[in-house]
Amino acid sequence: MNIPKYIELFRNEITRKGFRPATIKNYVSCIEVFLKYFDGKVTEPIKINEQQIKDYLGTFKQHNTQRANHSAIKCFFLYTLKQPNKFKYIEYCKRDRKLPIVLSVDEIQKMFNACTNTKHKAILSLLYSAGLRVSEVINLKITHIDSSRMIINILNAKGGKDRQVMLNKSVLELLRSYYKMYKPKEYLFNGQNSLQYSSRSINEFLKIYADKAGIENKRVYAHLMRHTSFTHMVENGTDINLIQKLAGHSSVKTTLIYTHISHNLIKNIQSPISNINYENSR
Repeated sequence: MNIPKYIELFRNEITRKGFRPATIKNYVSCIEVFLKYFDGKVTEPIKINEQQIKDYLGTFKQHNTQRANHSAIKCFFLYTLKQPNKFKYIEYCKRDRKLPIVLSVDEIQKMFNACTNTKHKAILSLLYSAGLRVSEVINLKITHIDSSRMIINILNAKGGKDRQVMLNKSVLELLRSYYKMYKPKEYLFNGQNSLQYSSRSINEFLKIYADKAGIENKRVYAHLMRHTSFTHMVENGTDINLIQKLAGHSSVKTTLIYTHISHNLIKNIQSPISNINYENSR
């Protein structure tokens, strides 16, 4: 099997289709491993059958890895081998959807109280106030902050989409204080020795402030702040379709998970058994 030939064909096809550089890199890596796996088993990739693909995908224990390989291999058969029906009966492996843990308003307040570093507090404010992904925070540029319209422009986010989120007045004041103190050049948050701050550094300081705030039995990381932000928006009565737009979700089904973990919504549900008189049944 001429693996380099197929890799080059695949790379050219998905590049021409306008796939993002990061996606191209990941997909090409997946297909290279895929073809090496079947090298010697079949003479050409077009001879790999559906059951063999299912068995190959079954070798991945991590759900996200399996989904990434499923998508890459599907594109390979669709665009490079021109076999769109190969995946007709090969479905995504579904995982049990676990509800994310979120922080309470009191826990968020304690984290802000524990945070004394202006840069860290500015990052924490953006994660929580607008539910930004950590990648969106570190990719923010100074020009993305529109203080005249009180919005933040999120460009080329997940799925290559642009969107706008609200800029809270208190967050803007904090960002201005941070700017005067740190004087960033291009990206809003610079690292010590690099142009951009790193997601690893953000997760590290979030853990430190969570420990200082006395938050136990919860792993605090950047994406948890996003979950917490949207859950609190639901609890404050924000329309779920608006939250979908703020979150950048393609489907409202993804956003609806926050209605399932909202403590206030659960607390205010009246059980039908409330209409039953226990006393008269004794």
